[in-house]
Amino acid sequence: MAAQDHLQEQIRHLPHRPGIYKFFDDEGIIYVGKAIDIRKRVSSYFNKQDHNKKTQQLVRNIKRIEFTIVDSESDAFLLENNLIKQNQPKYNILLKDGKTYPYLCLTNERFPRLLPTRKKINDGSRYYGPYANLTAMNILLELIRALYPLRTCTYNLTPENVAAGKFKVCLEYHLGNCKGPCEGLVDEESYNQNIQQIRNILSGNLSVPKAYFREKMMAAAQDQQFELAHSLKQKLDRLDEFQAKSTVVNASLSNIDVFSIAANEKSAFINYLKVMNGAIILTQSVEVQKKLDETDAEILAPMIMQMREEFESQSREILVNVALPDLPIPNATVTVPQIGDKRKLLELSIKNVMYLRKEKESMNDRSKDLNEVRIMETIKKDLRLTELPKHIECFDNSNFQGDNPVAAMVCFRNAKPSKKDYRHYHIKTVVGPNDFDSMYEVVTRRYRRLVDEGASLPQLVIVDGGKGQLSMAVKALKDLNLWGQIPVIGIAKRLEEIYVPNDPLPLYIDKKSESLRLFQRMRDEVHRFGITFHRSRRDAATLKTELTDVKGLGPVTAEKLLTKFKSVKKIKELTEAQLIEEVGKAKARILLNYFSEQEAAETNQ
Repeated sequence: MAAQDHLQEQIRHLPHRPGIYKFFDDEGIIYVGKAIDIRKRVSSYFNKQDHNKKTQQLVRNIKRIEFTIVDSESDAFLLENNLIKQNQPKYNILLKDGKTYPYLCLTNERFPRLLPTRKKINDGSRYYGPYANLTAMNILLELIRALYPLRTCTYNLTPENVAAGKFKVCLEYHLGNCKGPCEGLVDEESYNQNIQQIRNILSGNLSVPKAYFREKMMAAAQDQQFELAHSLKQKLDRLDEFQAKSTVVNASLSNIDVFSIAANEKSAFINYLKVMNGAIILTQSVEVQKKLDETDAEILAPMIMQMREEFESQSREILVNVALPDLPIPNATVTVPQIGDKRKLLELSIKNVMYLRKEKESMNDRSKDLNEVRIMETIKKDLRLTELPKHIECFDNSNFQGDNPVAAMVCFRNAKPSKKDYRHYHIKTVVGPNDFDSMYEVVTRRYRRLVDEGASLPQLVIVDGGKGQLSMAVKALKDLNLWGQIPVIGIAKRLEEIYVPNDPLPLYIDKKSESLRLFQRMRDEVHRFGITFHRSRRDAATLKTELTDVKGLGPVTAEKLLTKFKSVKKIKELTEAQLIEEVGKAKARILLNYFSEQEAAETNQ
């Protein structure tokens, strides 16, 4: 309580100002949040009673609170992002400083080169990207190298070095992939014209290089340079083919970022489309693990900031599928389009993110199915069964000092509980605490019924107990002519020993085996199920008091009175008006007459 009192004292001194707050445990920062009003936001963690389990756990771990006041909500957003990246708190969605996506670099040198790289160096070179898809980047690089002969060597091609004849052309020149600037075979102006065309392509603007090739092709044809004209036409065709493979949305839509989010209980899925010059030049989908019960807006807002930073987006228009608070992006507008081409673009992003969510959920389901099959295969192997145990039933007896003996059966199908098939049993033929005879009774009743109903039998039966309980289960199956049709084992509690029929020695399964873990789980489940039933019967028996013997007074009324007044003595002390208020006039009269008769009988004694 002292710790809670200390926190409440801290909260009372928090300001009603915008800023960020930090929660600490004994080891360091565990959560960073932003707020328009710091005190109100922090207080909500401790005052609300409907938090989910993760938030409740966060609150329990808080030992200290710190805060920082800022001028605006936008400043709080930026500071929160930076602190999350720096400290990676346990309960925050973890924002990263960005993975090393590749770039295409036009080098800052005489006769520039175009090469892929993951490192940006501040040497005046021009970097394009980053590219989320390595294949897409390589296709673009291959296109440019096919259209424009660029050098790939690392020679220092200063005018002095070239004039001195220090270098010789290589194989790339003889293959037609380079014009030989190392020997001065191409002038710098012509080479730089190609570089300008490459810059347009890398910026997503194909119209300029296409117009250039078309103009050169027409001029070559007019000069009857048909071989050159054909070569230029082939390059124009390659540009057209590349553009056709790009997703063209609308030529009037330029420099737009599109984000959409779809979430389930555990994860959020985000899709990002980057549009330039009417075409989608980048698409990226990511999955984010939820840490607390974050809303879609609380997840998407920081992810927009992170992904724009990773891909160095300067777009001033951002389309989203959920309303967001103001983002600290200068001169940028964030909208949820409802109609038109922008809405269609957003729907394309939504389609992508929904597909990702469905695919991930399907993968998880398939993973669970494979896990269950693996467990059943392990059981089959460990117990040397002839078929996969898709249907397993487990029995347990429960009594307390010989009172109210009951039994329970739980059913697992495909290694998962099938609760609709669980069964309780009142022991009918056994007097007193006799686990062996009780086991015989319930196993007999269970499988006689399945046979009578023509229902399918389990591939494995487990009894909670050692040799004695197992032998009685075997006897029951033999008496039903089912012996040999249903494998049966016993599991002893002491050393997790597995007993099989006709073998005096127990089977010890590896403690880490999935078989043993499932048997333990079933044993614990049938024990829980049986104990719950036994307690309900015991409680019902305990409720039987002298009130239940009163003619005209039912058990419901007796339970109601005893629950409220705790004893018959206190009920006797009630006035007639109080009794009428509790149970009505007729039942109050019955009780008063009963109490009067009892008192008279005691007086006569």
